[in-house]
Amino acid sequence: MSRHVGPTRSAVTVPSGAYCDLAVTLDTAAGRFFCKGCQVDGPTDWLHRNEARVNRWLPPAAPRLRWTVEQSGWLLLGFDHVPGRHPDLAPGSPDLAPLADLLAGLAHTLTPAPPVPIQRFTYRWRDLIAPELVDGDTLLHTDMTPRNFLLGDRLHLVDWSSPARGAAWIDAAFVVLRLVRAGHEPVDAEMWAAQIPAFAAAPGDSVTAFAAALVRLWERKQRTAPGPHHGPLLAAARRWSAYRSRLPAYTHGA
Repeated sequence: MSRHVGPTRSAVTVPSGAYCDLAVTLDTAAGRFFCKGCQVDGPTDWLHRNEARVNRWLPPAAPRLRWTVEQSGWLLLGFDHVPGRHPDLAPGSPDLAPLADLLAGLAHTLTPAPPVPIQRFTYRWRDLIAPELVDGDTLLHTDMTPRNFLLGDRLHLVDWSSPARGAAWIDAAFVVLRLVRAGHEPVDAEMWAAQIPAFAAAPGDSVTAFAAALVRLWERKQRTAPGPHHGPLLAAARRWSAYRSRLPAYTHGA
């Protein structure tokens, strides 16, 4: 690693989440970097390789990958360091405006999807939803947890380890779930998402089916691998799906 950044003056561990064996901020002779890593051929190896593969195609909202090191049984990725805080998704938060702008820009820039091998969303959700409802040609992030957004002088979206190719509105729909989880009424969360052209143009039956699929997804997660955040997300998915089920069948758009 030193051949990429020179001597390292300090390394500060940062919360790594569920998919890293190592996550540190490095202060080096070449500047500050965020380094994440895993054991080669370990359970998260494929996620790190996903992220390394798509990074060159991502817009500036994604920190640039500067180096990859595979040595002594470890795979390490070094990114530009992005200072910032996680956005507040509560009703009335000023952070919601830059979030909408970011998602609108990503959907536009990443459609059509760049020529990089990525999993189709239709395959990933093959047992949750009819494929024609979520098929598309946009490069999606798919993990819209607030901890993957960093707000400093601008809003960044990090951790592109679960990319997929699918309908352009899907990432915005994932954020709708997070807004309901944060205290928004479903109707208000959808009004916010309607600022994003891809979501505003989404077929209503597709969004309704997506909300129902989220219920099945979080029921399965809660059943197979219970976690403290699963219950609240399941409750939010149920609220959103119940709201969608009450809309007139002839409603078009999201």
